[in-house]
Amino acid sequence: MEKQHSAQNTTLLRQVFTNIQADSCPKQYNFHMHTNCSDGKLTPEDLMMQAVEIGLQGMAITDHHCVEGYYRAARWLEAQSIEQSQHLTNKSLHLWTGIEITAYLSPVDVHILGYGFDPLEPSLAPYLTGREPRGVDARAERVIAALHKAGAIVVLAHPSRYRRSPEELIPTAVSLGIDGVETYYAYNNPNPWIPSFEQTETVKRLGNSYNLLHTCGTDTHGLNLLQRL
Repeated sequence: MEKQHSAQNTTLLRQVFTNIQADSCPKQYNFHMHTNCSDGKLTPEDLMMQAVEIGLQGMAITDHHCVEGYYRAARWLEAQSIEQSQHLTNKSLHLWTGIEITAYLSPVDVHILGYGFDPLEPSLAPYLTGREPRGVDARAERVIAALHKAGAIVVLAHPSRYRRSPEELIPTAVSLGIDGVETYYAYNNPNPWIPSFEQTETVKRLGNSYNLLHTCGTDTHGLNLLQRL
């Protein structure tokens, strides 16, 4: 119960998001990562090993439409007994629940991130099938409401990656109750990872104008948590 409560501690998570900066990711925090439980290449266990080696302080696995990666990561952390392990140096890594859901935010499909939720909440059942939701379940307002009912902080992922501008999409998302935006994101997959300046400034300005939380993440799909691919 204690670990479950820790993974759902949105009070602490809000504090983290409030203090996120451009250099917070990828060495301190990373709130957008995928495992082979969805479309990533890393196993949850290998992902966690990298996270500890990097020295991450806080993170969430955001697999598409499933939470199996989170469960396996949580079991890995527990099994390692970090305080007694000689080869693990990070003793303060905080793992939150996370997910990425495809939703229709008129007039385009977008990705919505949820953090710190109760994965057993019945409202989330349509979004934990491993497949994109269909019909009314795919509407952004339904996705946001379901995540909120489960206690989540809800964030619009990479707002500058869609066929509509963040100037169009963010106000619409705000009207539906979104809590934050993924402000710090590397759109062109640079190496080393660094947030894209122009897009970051635009999303940050819009987020501030609506009093939104700011998040960061590498959106890892490959074998390196410090890169997207």
